[in-house]
Amino acid sequence: MKEIKLMKGNEAIAEAAIRCGADGYFGYPITPQSEVMETLMALKPWETTGMVVLQAESEIASINMVYGGAGCGKKVLTSSSSPGVSLMQEGLTYLAGAELPCVVVNVVRGGPGLGTIQPAQSDYFQAVKGGGHGDYKLIVLAPASVQEMADFVDLAFDLAFKYRNPAFILTDGVIGQMMEKVELAPFKPRWTNEEIEKNHPWATMGKKQRKERNVITSVELDPYKHEDLNKKLQAKYRLIQETEVRLEMIACEDADYLLVAYGASARICEKAVEVARSKGIKVGLLRPITLFPFPTLEIKRLAAQVKGILSVEMSAGQMVEDVRLAANGVVRVEHFGRLGGIIHSPSEVVEALENFFLKA
Repeated sequence: MKEIKLMKGNEAIAEAAIRCGADGYFGYPITPQSEVMETLMALKPWETTGMVVLQAESEIASINMVYGGAGCGKKVLTSSSSPGVSLMQEGLTYLAGAELPCVVVNVVRGGPGLGTIQPAQSDYFQAVKGGGHGDYKLIVLAPASVQEMADFVDLAFDLAFKYRNPAFILTDGVIGQMMEKVELAPFKPRWTNEEIEKNHPWATMGKKQRKERNVITSVELDPYKHEDLNKKLQAKYRLIQETEVRLEMIACEDADYLLVAYGASARICEKAVEVARSKGIKVGLLRPITLFPFPTLEIKRLAAQVKGILSVEMSAGQMVEDVRLAANGVVRVEHFGRLGGIIHSPSEVVEALENFFLKA
């Protein structure tokens, strides 16, 4: 029998983490994502699956706890919101450099600085371009529903371990706080140490499991070896770009104009497509589900058939840069967004489209 619950997006993250066999969660409270840890504490998975749930003393501590668990081949995750994720950037680049799988959830709020506790999408650059130092990439998933908040936890772990790379769930305060029905996945057992040692031989399992010393680190002082490591990483990122693009298209094949949006903005744009078409304007929507890898080739294909593209984001314009690169000058690309935690309406999106492309 299917198990269906009404829950917040943040609560769905917590439920999904337990059900997918996660070994540990290390986090620190910050609005609007605090319910992730609060739900885990209420569910007490340490009494059922043995999953560790710990409130660290800071976001810096939590991401380094994730580093330790990931180094042992365990399924570990953390969650935070924008300023907290900023504090995690050094740890994230260490994880990427050491090729360690983990899941990080960012329920974005407005900035810069402490900003507001209201929702925003202004952390796109930080997630997709790499908020820390060095030439690294995160796998970035962008859920647009509470169901996807739940589904993407397991998917993020699968991708993280497949490529030995941190996976990022970039969501926002709208999806994190809204309530919807969720069909919950069945419980998966946690991996045993024997399974980890067999399937993930890179993992550090301690002296009992290994005869030789095994240290996981991102340090390499020999420049030639470090260059080889970076080339290996870049080859991996190219493979991810070639094989793991995920997207959704709505009414695109006959569209004269294209909206590109993710997360909460995509939900709004889906309604905007209906509003525009009721006015006789043929509009389609492309929703990137993966922000890295980005659906560059599909946007390039559609750019050749439409008269204009509008990137819709709750920001001053960040994803629009990647949309423009994908369009490559073939068609005009504009940006529309609201700032300060204000959420745009479908009618505002249609009005922006008309102002940019249909008015002389």
